[in-house]
Amino acid sequence: MYSRKSCGYVVMKYAALPILFLKFWFVDSPATLVMFFISLNKAFFRLFSLPLLLQTFFKPLKNEYRQGLVKFSIAMGIVVRTFLIVADLVMLFLLLLFEITIFVAYVLFPVATIALLFY
Repeated sequence: MYSRKSCGYVVMKYAALPILFLKFWFVDSPATLVMFFISLNKAFFRLFSLPLLLQTFFKPLKNEYRQGLVKFSIAMGIVVRTFLIVADLVMLFLLLLFEITIFVAYVLFPVATIALLFY
């Protein structure tokens, strides 16, 4: 029914499945996960504009340049931007902690599954 060549190919294909799985789980998939996290971090920076807050830290709030209000506007801008920068850094830290946790859990999942069989 099947020729020897096609049977050998099918058997060889099935024999390579564990290696293909290990390559997928520990090489291809983590690389894709890291690329997703990089994209997520770029979106976070665009959404919460942390670089823009740092660039405009010492500029007056709402570009107020009237006589007598410039120093007050700069001081208010510093106060408001300080709170926003601290909030952004806290959210960035939580995001990075979440990403690291997901990545480590994803990579160690097969190891934990096999260890669960023996303990």
